[in-house]
Amino acid sequence: MSAEHKQALAVGREESRAVRRYLEALEAHKPKRGRKRTAEGIEGRLGQIDSRLSNADALTRLHLVQERLNLQSELVSRDTTIDLQSLEAGFVSAARGYGERKGLTYAAWRAAGVDPTVLRKAGIPRTRG
Repeated sequence: MSAEHKQALAVGREESRAVRRYLEALEAHKPKRGRKRTAEGIEGRLGQIDSRLSNADALTRLHLVQERLNLQSELVSRDTTIDLQSLEAGFVSAARGYGERKGLTYAAWRAAGVDPTVLRKAGIPRTRG
């Protein structure tokens, strides 16, 4: 394998990593429907679950344990902040080359949730030229 080939592979890995991180961050921070849960509301529900666990039948206990795990995970993720600006900057520098190699269209990027202004910054045209 030539040095140029190794370099091209490394660039491809870096670009795909930047694209993946940005798309995952967009997905994780997509607005959800309905009323937003507060930390206090989550803590209250966790207390209800803990009080019901001791008297629950086996199947209900299973569902309550899973709900508790989901709520605890939600609490942890609320405290985690993601630097979307730096992920966006990485995406902007990588997306055009990655998209051209993979044959991705503007419409595909939009369907994945990427904002048109970010696509414009990345130099991804609305049509193939």
